[in-house]
Amino acid sequence: MSVPASLTQFLATVHPYDSLTEAELEALCAACDAQEFAAGDKVFAIGDVATNLYIIAAGEVEITDETDVQLSILGPRNSFGERALLRAEDASRTATVTSDATLIVMPAATLFTLIKTHPTVAKFFDRRRPSRSDRKDLATLPIERLMTRNPITCAPHTSVRDAAAEMHKAHISSICVTDAGEFKGIVTLRDMTGRVVAKGADTNGPISAVMTATRLTLGPKALVTDVLHLMVERGIRHVPIVDGSKLLGIVTQTDLTRALAMSSADLVGRVAKAEDAAAMARATAEIPHLLVHLVEAGNRHEVITRLITDIADTATRRLLALAEVNLGPPPVPYLWLACGSQGRQEQTGVSDQDNCLILADTVSESDMPYFAALAKFVSDGLDTCGYFYCPGDMMATNPRWCQPLRIWRDYFASWIEKPDPEAQMLASVMFDLRPIGGDESLFDDLREGTLERASKNSIFTAHMISNSLKHQPPLGLLRGLATIRSGEHRHQLDLKHNGVVPVVDLGRIYTLQGRLPPVNTRARLEAAQAAGVLSKAGAADLLDAYDLIAMTRLQHQAAQVRAGEKPDNFLAPSTLSDFERSHLRDAFVVVKTMQSAVAAGKGTLG
Repeated sequence: MSVPASLTQFLATVHPYDSLTEAELEALCAACDAQEFAAGDKVFAIGDVATNLYIIAAGEVEITDETDVQLSILGPRNSFGERALLRAEDASRTATVTSDATLIVMPAATLFTLIKTHPTVAKFFDRRRPSRSDRKDLATLPIERLMTRNPITCAPHTSVRDAAAEMHKAHISSICVTDAGEFKGIVTLRDMTGRVVAKGADTNGPISAVMTATRLTLGPKALVTDVLHLMVERGIRHVPIVDGSKLLGIVTQTDLTRALAMSSADLVGRVAKAEDAAAMARATAEIPHLLVHLVEAGNRHEVITRLITDIADTATRRLLALAEVNLGPPPVPYLWLACGSQGRQEQTGVSDQDNCLILADTVSESDMPYFAALAKFVSDGLDTCGYFYCPGDMMATNPRWCQPLRIWRDYFASWIEKPDPEAQMLASVMFDLRPIGGDESLFDDLREGTLERASKNSIFTAHMISNSLKHQPPLGLLRGLATIRSGEHRHQLDLKHNGVVPVVDLGRIYTLQGRLPPVNTRARLEAAQAAGVLSKAGAADLLDAYDLIAMTRLQHQAAQVRAGEKPDNFLAPSTLSDFERSHLRDAFVVVKTMQSAVAAGKGTLG
């Protein structure tokens, strides 16, 4: 059993085998075999025992899943069969020769020896998600790593005097008010000075009378920078950390400023204090350079997009505040919400605006001009800041998306009951809604009620699944990657619509199936696994794939900015190494497999 000299020379040009010495390559080829297959031959089928890795020297091989859906067409220099080998599982796919092929067949034992002895080969076949680094990049650490746990608390009925004495004794600048472990509010030294001393409040009265009952809290998984952004934008110095209503800890400005230099928080601060949209635009113009900095610092994609989205959120809230200064106070409560990438906290260096307004049901026809003016002010300001008008007019300036709460309830009910193509599209967009500014109580029950109603409607769910499969990973052509065939972006991959969006759509389906609260795609996938909507293996595969695709997109945009170009989502595979193309193709194959599983009613892929 050995490989002919001509194929040995061929293998020397294929990564990662091009890293081997001549002697190592000859030894490898001596341990392998070259086999001829005719069109129509099956190399292996689902359920077969995995024994070999196959490298295509000539011809083509089709890979299909258990539903006979084509995942990819592989040509020369591609390999297949490693998935089952590395997992020590039977084959979960079928490989069929579609044109006469010559395959280099590498026994499993030979592959594992190579992986063990050659780091380059090991890296090539390591498809695991990169580990979350413990490097001292405080800005991107979860806040639970830095917060003060078990902070000093008091009950609502505790007297102001006793609470102040407790703060003095513990040398702290704030005290949290809790009732049976539930967070009720916070009192700071500033509150004691302004509300008690200056106004002569009764020090024997209950602390609840002078506390701040605030929604300005964060969860333990929030980033350190999330806390800093909140402090800078809202002008506060203390942020309670809660899990639901349970108080877990607290973070103070002093805690953070000792250890954290400003970066994205600088832009948040400048936007939050801007006097007009033009001043905001000078700050948001630096977002592409922030993207480069965050990518080069080795941050994960979900961290980068969160920090970038924070700036858009701050700009929106600042514009809402300026609008109220110009127009006067709103006649009824309202809530501004973002959808699309801002709603999911997944903005990159290329973002338009998708938003809407929910108005209190007490709104009258005579009030509507106020909200039309407010919507125009904010949307025009966001456009000035580089968040361009939505091509589909999914904005609060469209009267259809500036309506009382009762109308929004009717919208969702009608989309669910009559899921025509427009309803599917609108429901997909609106399932990504996230409150940005205004009265959040207007949204408290809308999402939960809608998810419950939608998940019980099998016809609607089926339509949503069908709609989610319209965006397909770019598989099937040269080296397993199908590029755009014509136009400005010919021979390029669309990393948004054919890369990230298919995973976003899957995440939305899992949210619907499990009635899950998260809006962010990665959080949805993790929640789907925790809820049993996705198996552990299926979730791990899809998270790995999503991480690679999303990070490749950000790295591409960062490279464009460094080159002085405007960032976009179109990547030429020719700019990638064989190693990068192989891993990206594998990621797309995973997404295609998960789409097939959802289409076949098997959301929990094993």
